Amino acid sequence: MENFADVKYILDGFLFVFAGILVMWMAAGFAMLEAGLTRSKNNATVLTKNIALFAISCIMFYFVGYNFMYGDGGAFIGSGAMLSGKTNEDMGYPVMADFFFQVVFVATAASVISGTIAERMKLWPFLIFVAVLSGLIYPIQGHWTWGGSELGGIIAGFSDFAGSTIVHSVGGWAALAGVLILGARKGKYGKDGQVRPIPGSNLTLATLGTFILWMGWFGFNGGSQLALGSKEDIDGIASVIASTNMAAAAGAVAAAILTQIIYKKVDLTFVLNGALAGLVSCTAGPDLGMLVAFVEGIVGGVLVVLAVPFFDKLRIDDPVGALSVHLVAGIWGTLAVGIFNPEVAILAQVKGIVVIGAFVFISSFIVWKVLDLIMGLRVSEEVEITGLDIHETGLECYPEFKKA
Repeated sequence: MENFADVKYILDGFLFVFAGILVMWMAAGFAMLEAGLTRSKNNATVLTKNIALFAISCIMFYFVGYNFMYGDGGAFIGSGAMLSGKTNEDMGYPVMADFFFQVVFVATAASVISGTIAERMKLWPFLIFVAVLSGLIYPIQGHWTWGGSELGGIIAGFSDFAGSTIVHSVGGWAALAGVLILGARKGKYGKDGQVRPIPGSNLTLATLGTFILWMGWFGFNGGSQLALGSKEDIDGIASVIASTNMAAAAGAVAAAILTQIIYKKVDLTFVLNGALAGLVSCTAGPDLGMLVAFVEGIVGGVLVVLAVPFFDKLRIDDPVGALSVHLVAGIWGTLAVGIFNPEVAILAQVKGIVVIGAFVFISSFIVWKVLDLIMGLRVSEEVEITGLDIHETGLECYPEFKKA
């Protein structure tokens, strides 16, 4: 029995570490996707944001956020011993492996915001917001869900396997709060309500980023099984990964077909976001089987094609479509668990979405507003026209192109 316990300890720890590495690789996917869907004059800033937000999220979650999310405390927020106070024997698996797996999820939520506010926000206000998000906002709502407090029973019964709401919609609500204060890019919307497309710089990079995210999602959802020490666990992981793949495929195909019907052409950017929307849609319930994932992915792919022009009609400028992918599809995926899983009440899912969404949006709006008042969120019109790279980083991604 002792040897069996050791094997389970090793396998569970390996799952956290390996899945965490896959999720960390998603940071590269977000960086490539955002760089590809934005203009080259802003790419050095985009890449700086993405590597800095990952580093800041890891530091803040270790020193502050992890305890607020998983520490003993009240229904609202956790407290208690530092991470180092927990022992491997207490947890039944390596504590640091668990921390590593959790911290890469925090960085994912922050990455969602980066694309939405791209091409017109100053670098440092964004990074300060990331510190607040990863140290306070994300772990507080995480304490209500994965931390087990259920906010004193207010959201009891809420189910989110890997984070359609807890990670993706949280990033979406925080991004929405910021972009409402920030405003649209210059020239995006005409006075007559016209929407002017602003093409990205490199669809090859955007496609590479999407494939990296697709691959990383196998760790995101598969690792959320949280155990590898039994036959049942590996069966569950295999089912989750197969379902995750199915949802992405269904979302991509659904978006391709719908754009052909609406625009008479297959729009690659929608196909990429359709795949991602499928992934987000199944993240709350990837354990419900491939048929459910297929349906979730199709709906996700359709929603993203409809949501992008919807946000444009509201004059909410989202350069990479992150709100449509992570917020809209995240809400759908969370509701889908209540629809397809008879053990989960749809009302519990609705309550979780509303409570978490309201908390994240309001708290984020306050932080963004304070930052705007203190240091200003938006670059000057001159900087926006010439590009953020020289002004924010002193570098250009493609200096030879400019000389040519």
